[in-house]
Amino acid sequence: MNMAIQLTVSGCCGRMGQAIGQCALADGAFGIRAALESKGHEAIGRDYGTVLGRPIASALRVVADERLAISQGDVLIDFTVPEATVAHAQLAQELRKPMVIGTTGFSEDHMKKLRAVAKTIPIVLSPNMSVGVNVLFELAQLAAQHLGPDYDVEVVEAHHHQKKDAPSGTAKRLAEGLAAARRQPVGAIPVHAIRVGDIVGDHTVILAGPSERLELTHRAHSREVFARGALRAARFVVTQPPSLYDMSHVLKASG
Repeated sequence: MNMAIQLTVSGCCGRMGQAIGQCALADGAFGIRAALESKGHEAIGRDYGTVLGRPIASALRVVADERLAISQGDVLIDFTVPEATVAHAQLAQELRKPMVIGTTGFSEDHMKKLRAVAKTIPIVLSPNMSVGVNVLFELAQLAAQHLGPDYDVEVVEAHHHQKKDAPSGTAKRLAEGLAAARRQPVGAIPVHAIRVGDIVGDHTVILAGPSERLELTHRAHSREVFARGALRAARFVVTQPPSLYDMSHVLKASG
């Protein structure tokens, strides 16, 4: 019988961290070995099962000791902030632990450091772990190629008002793919960000030409869709050689 993949969940008490914890506990292929939060977080020392509102087989306390937490799991899942994620990645590199990163808002300097780490450990990095959004990336590029330069193209995204980065990493990825498909420079596609209410995540690509308009839209109704994608990425990354992967590699590997 295959052993469960043991996770270290970084940002474990955030919205995504809790969604990942809930989905992992419901999936027999995973266990949670360490629950990591930032120093000074109010949940440090609390039972993580209590945070999630469901029991965990063995007592698991929320901790701030990054090295200890990362060393305990088979794979680190990180949905935090860029500076913390890079620091965690460098520790994971030292400890030889694979990593799944859903953090957004990286600078080019951050990305340079992550690419260096990925020479030692496998990392899946994606601004959006949803399977549907990753299909949208492909469909948007295909539409831009077929419709050609006579069609105007813009991206509109909407998220809850607490989301820190705008536009979203997903919208940026869409715009980059559309620009490449149209052989335009990066930044050529306008992106509009909306921050209102409790919207989990909406992304729309608008392609408008003479007498017609094509709109491609993905709407996330729950963070569970991202959590399930992150677990799918974790299952993939534990068997891979060192490199920087994205969700397209995960989807192709799992058929």
